[in-house]
Formats: sequence, C-alpha cells, structure tokens
Amino acid sequence: MYWDKALKAQLVAQYSPRQEATDTGSPESQISLLTYRIQEITRHLQMHRKDFSAQRGLLKLVGQRKRLLNYLKRKDAQRYRALVERLNLRG
Repeated sequence: MYWDKALKAQLVAQYSPRQEATDTGSPESQISLLTYRIQEITRHLQMHRKDFSAQRGLLKLVGQRKRLLNYLKRKDAQRYRALVERLNLRG
C-alpha cells in the first residue's frame, strides 16, 4: 500500500467534521481517502499507460467517490460544498 497509518490518520483528522483521527466512517473522511488513492493511481497510470487493471480499479474508486458525494449532497449541502472546495474536486 502507498500509505501508512500516520498518513491515513492525518487525512482523516484533516477532513473529518469532528477533527478526530479515528472518525473514518464520516463521508468527508471516506471521500478524502478515496481522493488520495485516486490521485496516486492517476500518477501511476501516467507512467504505466497499459496497466488496465489499475484503470479498472481507478474507475471503481471514482464511482464510489461519486456515490459518497451524492449522499453527502443529499444529506447536507453545506458540508458537501465545503468539502468540494477544500479538495478542489469541481473545476
């Protein structure tokens, strides 16, 4: 894996609404972790263009993040907009 416990805890604490490293279940935490993984796989695919299993995994992660973003948008639009702005997801 390309991250360790410290990096995961840092990402979760940074984007969690409760600012705790153990709050891995909140949508914000999950979306931030997925965003990090998507960025890492994208960098990998820029060097290894024919890695089709990584492409498939990337598409699955993007779909999962999209579902979580839709959930957050339905439940709390203000938290959704704040997260999208912090992660620079929508252009």
